[in-house]
Amino acid sequence: MTAELIRRRLLALADEGNARFAASLIPGLEPTRILGCRNPALRALAKELRKTEPEAVEAFLAELPHELHDEDMLHAFLLGLETKPDLAFAKTRRFLPHVKNWAVCDALSPKGFTKDLGRLEAEAKRWLASEHTYTRRFGICMHMTHFLGEAFRPEFLALIGSLDSEEYYVHMAQGWYFATALAKQPEATLPWLVEDRLPTLVRRKAIQKSIESFRVPDETKTVLRRVRESLPRRGAGS
Repeated sequence: MTAELIRRRLLALADEGNARFAASLIPGLEPTRILGCRNPALRALAKELRKTEPEAVEAFLAELPHELHDEDMLHAFLLGLETKPDLAFAKTRRFLPHVKNWAVCDALSPKGFTKDLGRLEAEAKRWLASEHTYTRRFGICMHMTHFLGEAFRPEFLALIGSLDSEEYYVHMAQGWYFATALAKQPEATLPWLVEDRLPTLVRRKAIQKSIESFRVPDETKTVLRRVRESLPRRGAGS
């Protein structure tokens, strides 16, 4: 099987209705770039190809940039299966500049990263400093995935909270991060939402997701609702 035949496998999974739905969720994604392959099918295909067609997989991963959104998604799921840290970091570094939307960004999470968190911390710091929106968002996602448990340090909140960006999808990831951090590290995180430390858009998103979360206690949600009422209206402030 060649990389071209991988595309034929994707064409066999095309779903026109799902393509329209995906286009509605991902602003700026041209409809002609979407086959509409469903994520469970893409994950299953990634596992199959990695086991049965490793050479075709490597050829496919080398063909950047891809033409189709579904190819980008398959690429992300294939990298997610990479267990060797050196390869996981190298292949991710090669792919990130070609990530064009939040869906591909958020699908990318290589298993190999868990084996070298020290290196991941250093790489994530570089990703957070990138000018590329989705490389930055990926850095936030990696902190959310790997550094809110035993590897957490309070300084990570300042690292994510101090990001200087005007990009909507960076702000949304920051809000998502702080909501997740509140559930996992409440004592360190709550002051960031109660006090005026974050851009209003980020703070509002974090509070919204925290209030919606089953992992945040009701008494904390009551505090957050009061904070939300005190925030500038949408469109006002930072």
